[in-house]
Amino acid sequence: MKKFLTILLVAVIALLAVAGGYVAYVVIDYDRIEDRLALDIGGAEGLPAAKIGEEYTILTQNIGFGAYTPEFTFFMDGGKESRAKSRDSVIAIVQAAGEQVLDGEPDFVLFQEVDFDSTRSYHTDQREILGAFFPSFASTVAVNYHSAYLMWPLLQPHGASNSSIVTFSAKQITSSVRRSLPISTSFSKFLDLDRCYSVSRVPVEGGRELVLYNVHLSAYGSSDEIRTAQMTMLFEDMQTEYEKGNYCVCGGDFNHDFTGRSTQDLNGGETVDFGWAQPFPVDLLAQYGGIVRADQYTDPTPKPTCRNCDIPYREGNFTIIVDGFLVSENVEITYLENIVTGFAYSDHNPVRMKFILK
Repeated sequence: MKKFLTILLVAVIALLAVAGGYVAYVVIDYDRIEDRLALDIGGAEGLPAAKIGEEYTILTQNIGFGAYTPEFTFFMDGGKESRAKSRDSVIAIVQAAGEQVLDGEPDFVLFQEVDFDSTRSYHTDQREILGAFFPSFASTVAVNYHSAYLMWPLLQPHGASNSSIVTFSAKQITSSVRRSLPISTSFSKFLDLDRCYSVSRVPVEGGRELVLYNVHLSAYGSSDEIRTAQMTMLFEDMQTEYEKGNYCVCGGDFNHDFTGRSTQDLNGGETVDFGWAQPFPVDLLAQYGGIVRADQYTDPTPKPTCRNCDIPYREGNFTIIVDGFLVSENVEITYLENIVTGFAYSDHNPVRMKFILK
């Protein structure tokens, strides 16, 4: 019995040492990318400036790191999977996303959750795959998720992740910066790594600028305070540009109920709360007189942009609108739709908007 207890004690100590070492590795490896980081601009040579009075098309699409077939469920949403099905599946899904967005004949494209060198997506460079669809566009890439190796779930760990937001523009981009968003300072920061938005400047005839914002706000590990801080930072940034006389278009995944009623409108009148899907802060936005939410859809029938991923997708499952656009008041929206794809290649649907610079 004494020998057995000794072996058991040694095993427990070894297990604690391994666990402690892993926690230390995660903590030591953690870091944040600097704020106001200048981003490289690819393929921008020879592109024209934007024009006042000309109609442009922009799409936003969260591609869900190339994992989300309709059958895919995600462990952080209450599902099972932590990785995409296979490398071939990742490539096929990202190509499907690129084709869908290209069909929208965009002048500007905002992608989120674009992986590179991630365990969960078999180290596929999704930036390269998407870039092949827009070879004549200028582009910028901002890293907004980079994590140490996550040893959970135990049977198929999520692993190390590197992900980004990618902007494509058929017009010249003169500069682009990465803005670091406020995130939690508690342990939950390890679930919400390095959120940011990118700010890309497109020259407009007459000396003004079209300022494109690509955003992916917090979901996991966030709180009301963090959500408010992130929105406040974004709104203030856009308002400042508008007051300078520039045009602002912001699109992406806001991780809020974008219309404020989509959980009820899309789910039989029921209020569904998954914690992360909080109503868009309309009262906060109202404090910034130059910025408006693009919520007047050309077809008023509500159409979802996101599904919860606790179970495989079937029509009638919980859906919500979390993706969309904000614009400054000197931008006229001429067309707006949430494109229904049946969540065939992502847990998000694309949103397409046409607009004119007034």
